[in-house]
Amino acid sequence: MQKIKSKYDIFRQKTHIIIYGTSTRGGRLFDLILLALILLSVLLVMMETVTEFDFKYHYELVFLEWIITGFFTIEYFLRIISINRPWKYIFSFYGIIDLLAILPMYLSFFFIGTSILSVVRSFRLLRLFKILNHPQFTSQSVQLKKAINASRGKIVVFIYFVLIITIIIGSVMYVVEGKQSGFTSIPAGIYWTIVTLTTVGYGDISPVTPLGQFIASFVMILGYGIIAVPTGIVTAEIAKTVQKPSSLPQIPCKDCGAEDYPDNANFCHNCGSSL
Repeated sequence: MQKIKSKYDIFRQKTHIIIYGTSTRGGRLFDLILLALILLSVLLVMMETVTEFDFKYHYELVFLEWIITGFFTIEYFLRIISINRPWKYIFSFYGIIDLLAILPMYLSFFFIGTSILSVVRSFRLLRLFKILNHPQFTSQSVQLKKAINASRGKIVVFIYFVLIITIIIGSVMYVVEGKQSGFTSIPAGIYWTIVTLTTVGYGDISPVTPLGQFIASFVMILGYGIIAVPTGIVTAEIAKTVQKPSSLPQIPCKDCGAEDYPDNANFCHNCGSSL
């Protein structure tokens, strides 16, 4: 005998489709409104730091921030009650970000100035990837994540090599140039090396001896090569992980709301529930 759904179950089901679904009209509209409010909230926090603007419109800014915080609070609890395993969402990456987005305003009751931390809501813009749940975007996102994960070891070794190079060059420049040229210590020489390798070149420390200028020229040229290496590593891994994009949009897991699973998956990679 088929179980009759209560009004609460129907409400949870509809809420889940709207909040976690991106393939429906209601779901896309909800996410677009959500992103617009996130952008508005971040803009309000930034404008609050402008003294003249805040002095003139302080109460209006606070009022709007509380309205947005109220919306985010309702949305957060709706996300919790609309899935079967709420703790999976609460302790997930997006769940923690959503909680951090509403806490600062409530903490401002107890700690003055914490409302400015509402700028953390900008992290919620990562939900843009869920709105762009087109097969092409989803496939490319998966490829990029696989490439970065596969490149981690090589990039760590490369960074370790760069650190050794900066220490050696910084020490050499300290010996060659000395304190009279601004290289007052080996850490100061390392600082100059990092600034030069990254092609920033603040100009606060510069070599004056011919040997020091020769080494500086070598470091500048080396900097361009160092910038290109991580890009090449990741690009090579992306070429290995190229796959045919999925032809169907993914339906979020009904228990935890997770997506980005393989097309032929029968179980959720996050909570193990049947898909």
